[in-house]
Amino acid sequence: MSSSSPEDLAIAFRSFDRRFRDALGDNDAGAASDLADALREHVGAAAAALGTSADAASVAGELDRRPADQWDDATLDEVRRHALEAGGVLRKVDERFADPGDDAGGASSDTW
Repeated sequence: MSSSSPEDLAIAFRSFDRRFRDALGDNDAGAASDLADALREHVGAAAAALGTSADAASVAGELDRRPADQWDDATLDEVRRHALEAGGVLRKVDERFADPGDDAGGASSDTW
């Protein structure tokens, strides 16, 4: 993701909620509260870098709205870093709840 465009990053941030639910499966969301907190921290840090609300949809919206000539490398690198870290958190959720004979968790209506 080191060369991810703002559009690529917007797609990633939009996917975080679904990916968390998919990884959580039918398990109680409380069993992943530490990881949900870590995910929120990364989304919040990306939001702070962009000056928007601390939720993934707002981050994605700002990534889509901001004109190309208003991006600076430092901000974009910061958002990329948090997207990568959030992806790592999501992999940990998946690992925690994955069926030993399966490569992924199941679906659930719970959210982070």
